[in-house]
This record gives sequence, C-alpha cells and structure tokens, in this order.
Amino acid sequence: MAILKVARIGHPVVRAAARPVPEDEILSAEVQRLIDDMIETMHDYDGIGLAAPQVHVGRRLAVIEVPASDERTEDGVPLIVLVNPVVTPEGEEKIVGWEGCLSIPGLRGQVPRFARLSLSAQDRQGRPYTAEASGFFARVVQHECDHLDGRVYVDRMKGMASLSFLDELERHDGPEREG
Repeated sequence: MAILKVARIGHPVVRAAARPVPEDEILSAEVQRLIDDMIETMHDYDGIGLAAPQVHVGRRLAVIEVPASDERTEDGVPLIVLVNPVVTPEGEEKIVGWEGCLSIPGLRGQVPRFARLSLSAQDRQGRPYTAEASGFFARVVQHECDHLDGRVYVDRMKGMASLSFLDELERHDGPEREG
C-alpha cells in the first residue's frame, strides 16, 4: 500500500467529472490497489472520506470511515467503499454545517446539505450496496460524491462569509476539526 498525493483545488482533476468504474474492472488488481491506497491515504491525512479524483484518478470511487469517537456522529461510520455511487435526496430538508476538505487544506465553511438520502453503489467486491443516510453520514456521502462530479464544498456554500482558516476558528471557539 502507498500514501498518495492529494490534489488541491486548482489542479484540473479536482474539477473534472469522474468516469464510472466498469463492472469488469472492480476486482482488478489495479482498482483493488487503488482502494487500499485510498484507505491508507485517508487515514494518513486524518480524513473521514476520500474520492478518487482527490488522488489524481478520475474514477467514480470513494472511501468513507468515521470513527465512533467522532462527536459529529453517534455511532461512527464503519469503513465503506463506494464504487459508482448514486445519491437520491429523501425530502427537501437541508442542514447547514461546517465542512473541510483535504483538497482545500486549512479552510472550513458552512455548507447546506440534504438531511437524509438514499445511497446506492457497488462495494469493493462489485456487490450492490445500499444505505439510508442521515445527519453527518449523509453530509459525508454528499461531500465525497460531489468530488466525483468535479465539485467541492465551497461551490455549495450560500456565500463566502463563513469561509475561515481552521486555526483561526480554533483560536476563537469555532469547530475543532471538520472534514
């Protein structure tokens, strides 16, 4: 396994829509190695999600894992691999919350996201994966799937007034760590 370089905004791969992973390639050594490297990279960067475009690979693939100790979620989110995910909002309710991104290091902003959604994808073995997500899990899924469409959280912000450097937020009683 290897720790991959994370692309930052400004690099074209971050703003490009990712291509689907062909079903017959999911179990290939190349895709399985990419998944392992993405998981290791996410952990090394202390992230809770990582999309393939963030590591310079334009494929519809993301990994998510939120530790149970994370105060933003009740039970955490066990490691999931999403291949070709599709998100369907459940209702119109949106919740505004802080987000950060490994591709936009050091910054945080307030982002509205759907409160609930249905998720369908394939897992790393190519099997169907479905989930109903709400709260912070729904936020993370939407954040990572945005990367697959060439979007980042600042594109979803209602304005730039909340965009802040993390160290300044921490110094002035803002969120301790987001994203």
